[in-house]
Amino acid sequence: MCKECYVDKKRITPLLNPAACLKNHLQYICGSCGRCICIDKDPQRGLQRWQFPFKSLEIAKLYLRTADYSMKKACGIYEIKSENGRLSYKIFPSQEDLNRYLKKNKTKASTSTAPLFCMTDYHDFPDTQVRRLMPAEIDQYLSEC
Repeated sequence: MCKECYVDKKRITPLLNPAACLKNHLQYICGSCGRCICIDKDPQRGLQRWQFPFKSLEIAKLYLRTADYSMKKACGIYEIKSENGRLSYKIFPSQEDLNRYLKKNKTKASTSTAPLFCMTDYHDFPDTQVRRLMPAEIDQYLSEC
């Protein structure tokens, strides 16, 4: 597992429309393994990718580092259950943030008060970059997927 971005597959992201994401979105570039993680904001909602719900814990883990970096603290992944029984996974900076979300979204509940996954501490890494990729970098990255 990469000590910085918490996964062992250095080319697993982006998941959806990878070429378009790498070309058009701001990327967190892991200074340890080089994995690119979308850290751009959605123009309509103003939220970063890590703030959206995920279909699985494994997918949420792929974006956890961008939350930690954005908040400069260790964030956690929580399982959220809707009133129809559908499960999703969301990243929150703290238990208080989870509680605020649940207060606004009365049809949802957390299956646990503790995160399913989080790092114990936040660390900065010296070779991390947050920027848009150059065309040659995109081609290289996609060729390694």
